[in-house]
Amino acid sequence: MQTLSDFSARAISGTELPLAQYAGKVVLVVNTASKCGFTPQYEGLEALYEQYEPQGLVVLGFPCDQFGHQEPGEDSAIDEFCKLNFGVTFPMFSKVEVNGDQAHPLFRWLREEKSGILGDAIKWNFTKFLVARSGTVMQRYAPTTTPDKIAGDIEAALAA
Repeated sequence: MQTLSDFSARAISGTELPLAQYAGKVVLVVNTASKCGFTPQYEGLEALYEQYEPQGLVVLGFPCDQFGHQEPGEDSAIDEFCKLNFGVTFPMFSKVEVNGDQAHPLFRWLREEKSGILGDAIKWNFTKFLVARSGTVMQRYAPTTTPDKIAGDIEAALAA
């Protein structure tokens, strides 16, 4: 059985990172975009990270330009935007595709593990996946689910 630790991804700085470095942590994986109606969720994601990181939460942001061309920038511009506008300190990764033939293997796995309203396809930016300390997918959240609504599930996962 695959777990989060079986994957790697390129950090927004360009370095390939094994996601095994997050083994034993509760992980919230989010496909993000800078020009989306849900972009203000960066603030809530950062708040979750700041509140729960000491107990073992990590938020991983994966910019994606597959929905309405809402992430047109290069990685450096995305990184700067997130830091300047929302104070993002959680790990951000290079732009990925989350659906289709070119989907990042991590997102193919996440979609297979937890289907959504459109089957396994990701509907829009800011779809969120909560991963347990064991590296297995616990829950999938719609883009409309704001980060504060996930806090209870994060607390339960951290306590498990």
